Amino acid sequence: MRANTPLLKVDHVGIQFGGLKAVSDVNLELRQGELAGLIGPNGAGKTTFFNLLTGVYVPTEGTIELDGEKLNGLAPYKITRKGISRTFQNIRLFSELSVLDNVKVAYHSLAKHSIASSIFRLPPHFSGEQEMEEKAIEFLKIFKLEKYMHEKAKNLPYGQQRRLEIARALAANPKLLLLDEPAAGMNPQETAELMNLIAFIREKFSLTVLLIEHDMLLVMGVCERIYVLDHGQLIAEGTPAEIRSNPKVIEAYLGEEVS
Repeated sequence: MRANTPLLKVDHVGIQFGGLKAVSDVNLELRQGELAGLIGPNGAGKTTFFNLLTGVYVPTEGTIELDGEKLNGLAPYKITRKGISRTFQNIRLFSELSVLDNVKVAYHSLAKHSIASSIFRLPPHFSGEQEMEEKAIEFLKIFKLEKYMHEKAKNLPYGQQRRLEIARALAANPKLLLLDEPAAGMNPQETAELMNLIAFIREKFSLTVLLIEHDMLLVMGVCERIYVLDHGQLIAEGTPAEIRSNPKVIEAYLGEEVS
């Protein structure tokens, strides 16, 4: 990455579905290693924005760049290879696969051995599979999930499923990690553990992290900078202290807890 170049640059980005502007004229920049939050009322366009960043939707206006490279129009798997990985508001694990295989799936997207070597069961296939399994186990150890490695993902407690989804996203070796409401459905203890985990993985993997979250204690506790969406438009940007006292943010939340 060039000096002073943001890792992620979103320039006047928007998308329109028919006559509805779901996201409009959004500008956002993230620097390498930054941990930022994206907040706003339900229906504000937050998940739509994540879908734009990951290629699920193609912007109808503006540009998205990662490390100076334009992403508009790339397929989601190509954007993953470029360095953006994500989790989802509703957990999306391969429920019938083992915990270990869920993480190995992410490594397969980065596999170096060819399809031919897999079809014909050539040595590069076996060495590649062994390397992926070893890496996957190391990830499970980092997330304290190794004791579950042979369990089906659907049998994990809810909080552990969230950890597994984050582990799988990190296994794709991203530059930018997008977390979509990672604390959804968690109790206060699990949320506190998640706060520590997010801070840990940012430092451990030298990641840039952007998270969507409604739990303001989590957002204010871990984020260095916060962006606020309302009706698809960016209405505020600043530090947690600035956002907490911003009249536009308070009005947009209409009594929702922002402190």
